[in-house]
Amino acid sequence: MRIRNTGRRSESVELMMTPMIDIVFQLLIFFILTFKIVLPEGDFNVKMPRGAPARGNPLEPTIPMKVKMTANDAGQLTGVYLEQVKMPANDPFGALRARILQVVGANTGPDSKAANQELELDCDPNLHYRYVIDAISAASGKVMPDGQIVKLIEKIKFTPPPQH
Repeated sequence: MRIRNTGRRSESVELMMTPMIDIVFQLLIFFILTFKIVLPEGDFNVKMPRGAPARGNPLEPTIPMKVKMTANDAGQLTGVYLEQVKMPANDPFGALRARILQVVGANTGPDSKAANQELELDCDPNLHYRYVIDAISAASGKVMPDGQIVKLIEKIKFTPPPQH
């Protein structure tokens, strides 16, 4: 079939861009919202077999050692007590460290008594802060003259204040 040219000017066909852009943005939003981010490489959900039961006695729960520090009205230290035994007044923190070392022993490995022992500090409210730091330093360990650090008790907590 032949198309006749009637002498009319041919009409140009225009593409309407607005609906096309709307569709493109809708597809873009769809893909963004449905995109699932892959977990980082190496993050595996691995089920390991249970270990063999431990040999020997499991570690017994330890009762925290209690250190009471008393102060006068000016905040000066008046006494250091470990399990209600008063430490000597001339060097209370040295005596505290020696007594703790005597109780927990010289073994400071991960399964030692020192690693599992807790210390509870009960301080007077008006005690100067430096005495608390001295007690924590004495209980947590010391640096030997050769530079080696001897750790004692790492779990130190404070007694909650009394409720009035």
